[in-house]
Amino acid sequence: MSTLFTPVEIGPLTLPNRLVVAPMAQYSADEGAHGPWHRAHLGMLANSGAGLVMIEMTSPSYAGRCTHGDCSLHDDRTEAALAETVALMRAVGGAKVGIQIGHGGRKASTHPSWKGFAPLAPGEGAYETIAPSPLPFGAAPAPREMTPADIRALIDDHAAAAARAVRAGVDLIEIHGAHGYLLHQFHSPVTNRRGDAYGGTAENRMRLLLEVFDATRAAAPGIAVGMRITASDWIEGGLTPDDAVALAKALAARGCDYVDVTSGGIDPAQKITVGPMYQVDFAAAVKAATGMPVRAVGLIATPEQAEGIVAGGKADMVALARAFLASPRWGWWAAYRLGATPMVPLQAQRAAHPAWAGWGMMDPALSA
Repeated sequence: MSTLFTPVEIGPLTLPNRLVVAPMAQYSADEGAHGPWHRAHLGMLANSGAGLVMIEMTSPSYAGRCTHGDCSLHDDRTEAALAETVALMRAVGGAKVGIQIGHGGRKASTHPSWKGFAPLAPGEGAYETIAPSPLPFGAAPAPREMTPADIRALIDDHAAAAARAVRAGVDLIEIHGAHGYLLHQFHSPVTNRRGDAYGGTAENRMRLLLEVFDATRAAAPGIAVGMRITASDWIEGGLTPDDAVALAKALAARGCDYVDVTSGGIDPAQKITVGPMYQVDFAAAVKAATGMPVRAVGLIATPEQAEGIVAGGKADMVALARAFLASPRWGWWAAYRLGATPMVPLQAQRAAHPAWAGWGMMDPALSA
């Protein structure tokens, strides 16, 4: 029996399987709000065979978006648009719905990926960025160092966005504390040079992440809340797996339902060694040290890789992104390859293996 396609409990939420569609920025929002592209994209993925589909990183404030095409959840308009997307996903698919909430910090005010994330020029709608310390990201303008009032506002914005997400109908909220975005900037000694209660020691640098978690947890009672955390900055003097373990333990003590363990993104000087499943051992280390539910990510592309990770106890879930962009029914294929039964809607069951012999033509392993 496939372990990947067995249920898993994440706090109050039971997922039908351990396969997750990772949050993927689409750079297609209208002033922060979902539109036709998001509904088509996420509605399709609701029927991908994954047990959970994560909606892309969504800023808790308008100015926290990384690009003008990023999503935000800061007013009634963006909340209503999210609610419409969630309702559509539930109407057409069987996956649970999560949302990732995060602020870009010094990585905000850029062009989208297809323009290389170049910083916006003043004539292109550039906006002020904020960070724990006034250190620029690469060639971007230096951000403004956050004041105590800015920090309080950020915590409040996260809580307000969480409450909006709950009203919109999501099953799970993930706080983004990684990939070089604002909370990661506070956690990492590479980007945090503060001398107050939010800088210096490891305990101080974790403080904001824990306070944001507490505020989010309070604003979202009864639903699963987790955090994406960093296990390596891939820079000398940066965060290490030990820092991830310390943060995960502190989060678990506060009632965090899971952590998604990733790495990188804090600075262009990083030196990452990329290869198949290159971040899985980070997740395994956190899992072994804490015992809390953990999600693994990072160049996981085949059903056998995903199955090996969860069956081997390295993580409780795996999340894939580009594999689902390339093959939106990846979860069906994975289930068939692993001898499990995928979640296939009635309208598509004429193509369900073995009802359609074409599966064996597309993947000879299925005809065995």
